[in-house]
Amino acid sequence: MENDEKPERRAPRAVRLNHRQVRVLAHPLRLRLVGALRVKGPATATTLAELLGTNTGATSYHLRQLAEVGLVVEDPDLGTGRQRWWRAAHDVTNWEPTDFDDDPDARAAIEWIQGDQVRLLVEHAERWFAAQHEWSPAWRDAFGMGDIFMTVPPARLEALKAELWQLLERYRNEADPAEPDAERVQIFLAAYPLFQEMR
Repeated sequence: MENDEKPERRAPRAVRLNHRQVRVLAHPLRLRLVGALRVKGPATATTLAELLGTNTGATSYHLRQLAEVGLVVEDPDLGTGRQRWWRAAHDVTNWEPTDFDDDPDARAAIEWIQGDQVRLLVEHAERWFAAQHEWSPAWRDAFGMGDIFMTVPPARLEALKAELWQLLERYRNEADPAEPDAERVQIFLAAYPLFQEMR
């Protein structure tokens, strides 16, 4: 391969959450474990415990719970002796809220996960506000968020979301981590109703 060629990238592994998986995933440490394995790559329970500020026993227990429903798997190529390495089984988690309308427990679990996503966004934003002065002007201008108002039917909003995801995936697939000044970033996509008092 010549130097100017990019290595071939595999398509992201995706999972459409089932009722059992969503009930297991609706736990603060389990969500953080899956996220850490997706971002950092394979790790041991000890490494994850240090990263997430918890103890190895709890981390091991919750990794086994996630493994039972296929959200994480052991990585036998990295394991040595008693040391078990874990990796995320998927890169992307998909679901629609209506997937769980027939199961009150699963519906409550997905609502908790959605709330945790919002808490994560707030936490990220607050950490950014506290540290933004340490970043270059170019990054301070590039980061941030905005909003827009529109009036559309649900099918049109679904089409918009699908098109935005395609654009985000294209940018992700074309990204070159070796590019000067490249950083890993997290992009949230959200769409919510404008409530009656603001209409």
